[in-house]
Amino acid sequence: MKTHKFECRIYYEDTDMAGIVYYANYLRYIERARSEQIRGLEIDQKVLKDEHGLVLVVRRVEADYLGAARLDDVIRVETTVRHVSGVQMTYQQDIYRGEVKLFGAVVKVACMNLAGRPSRLPADIRRAYHEIVA
Repeated sequence: MKTHKFECRIYYEDTDMAGIVYYANYLRYIERARSEQIRGLEIDQKVLKDEHGLVLVVRRVEADYLGAARLDDVIRVETTVRHVSGVQMTYQQDIYRGEVKLFGAVVKVACMNLAGRPSRLPADIRRAYHEIVA
């Protein structure tokens, strides 16, 4: 199993008046982590769009909020690819502060063409993902 790890600090702009991370920001953190994982697989999303007419889009998110991140915390997003098919990937993404799990999500990402229709992932991208599937 290959798990990608991405760390970031919680800034004032991420929080509400109580200094607690606003719930929607967890989705931003997991999006950034997936983007960094994709970059680490040497997949260029701009090239994918410009040369192949394909984009990766979130199709579904199931999220569990388990604890609160706070101003100045350093959090870690752990991203694991659970399944890859011809058209979509399923991720498990968890956010931790130290060893405390704050958030967990199952995210389905689909490949679509620029007309908004499902499209098969290019073979080289499927191969890259199959190498890291848990």
